[in-house]
Order: sequence, then C-alpha cells, then structure tokens
Amino acid sequence: METSNEKSIGSLIHLSTLSQYIIPFGNYIFPLLLWSSKKDKSAFVDHNGKQALNFQLSMLLYSLIALAIAIPTCLFWIISIAEKLDINEHHVTFREVITTQNITGMVILGLVALILTVCLKLSEFFLIIYASFKSANGEYYKYPLTINFIK
Repeated sequence: METSNEKSIGSLIHLSTLSQYIIPFGNYIFPLLLWSSKKDKSAFVDHNGKQALNFQLSMLLYSLIALAIAIPTCLFWIISIAEKLDINEHHVTFREVITTQNITGMVILGLVALILTVCLKLSEFFLIIYASFKSANGEYYKYPLTINFIK
C-alpha cells in the first residue's frame, strides 16, 4: 500500500510533464528531478517516474517522425504551387491554384501527418491527466504505445 506522500509525488511527476506548455523541455526536466530524488525510496514513485519519462520520450519520437514526413511534403507542395504562379503572367485566383490536380498523394500524406501530430498532442494532454488521477489513487498506470527507453 502506497503512502499519501508517494501518491502525491507520483501524481506530481505526471502533472509536471505539462510544464512543457510554459517552459521548454520542462516535460523532461521536472519529472526527471522529482523521479531521481525519490526513486530509491519508493517502487511506486520509481514506476511513475519511468512511465512519465518513457511516455514523453515516445511522444517526442512519434512527433518527430510525423513532422519529418509532414514538413518536407507540405514545403514541396508549396514550392510547386509557387512555381506555377511564376510561370503564369495573368492574374491568378486562389481557386485556380488550389485544384484537385494540384493536390497530390504527397500533400495528402503531409496533411495526414500534421493531423496525426495534433492528435498526438491532444491525446498526450488527456493521458497525462488520466495517469495523474490513477497515480493519485495509488494505481500503477502504464501509458499506451510507450517505448521503454528507461527500464
């Protein structure tokens, strides 16, 4: 049975990852500080610290992969549209430039990757809140789709 202090620290570890919205890399720094200070004293805190950090590292990896797909494909599409605008000397409207012929599979792939990145960030937020509630109740929570970087 976990003590009230262990539950609070476990919950705080998860909630400290939300500091990423205020402080850059706060989602790694604060949970790491809390976890490293108490990991030897409590198996519950050790579990929550590992889960929070592994989840943050996994989300970073997934976001980087999605952005590595999205950014080049969207830039390629924008450059190809800009080249078409330079070739034509007459007045071109937005409706003439953005047609179904100009939207390629690469653009769709890029847009899907951008949408996936947004969905990842939204799910990350709600999973962090859920994990903190579970931890506050003394339950061992394991984030879904998490790669165990720290064992």
